[in-house]
Amino acid sequence: MAMSEGRRHRRKERVEKEDHLVEPEAILRERRKARELRQTQWWKRKLARGICHYCGRRFRPHELTMDHVVPLVRGGRSTKGNCVPSCKECNTKKRSLLPVEWEDYLLSLKDRRP
Repeated sequence: MAMSEGRRHRRKERVEKEDHLVEPEAILRERRKARELRQTQWWKRKLARGICHYCGRRFRPHELTMDHVVPLVRGGRSTKGNCVPSCKECNTKKRSLLPVEWEDYLLSLKDRRP
C-alpha cells in the first residue's frame, strides 16, 4: 500500500521539526487550550502575583507571558501543571528548551534573586 503524498509530507514535516515528533495539529489544539486557560481565574491570580516562575523577579501582570515548562513542540500540554507565568526575557531565552537543558541559565538567575 503506497503512502499518499500528503501523508508523506506530514510525516516528513513532523520529523523535521527539530527532531520533535509532535503533530502540527496537536500543537494547534494545545495553543487553543492555552488561550482558554488564560481566561481562567486561576491564571489571572497567577498573573496578579506578578512573579516570574524562572527568575523570581516582580513584574506588572501585563508584562508576564504564559510559558509551557515542557514546550508544546516537545510534547508539553496546556495544563495548570505545565503553564507558568514568565517574564519576556526568560521566555525568550528558554525557547523550546526543557529546564534541564538550560540549567546553567537558571542557576545564574538564582544568584540575581533578591
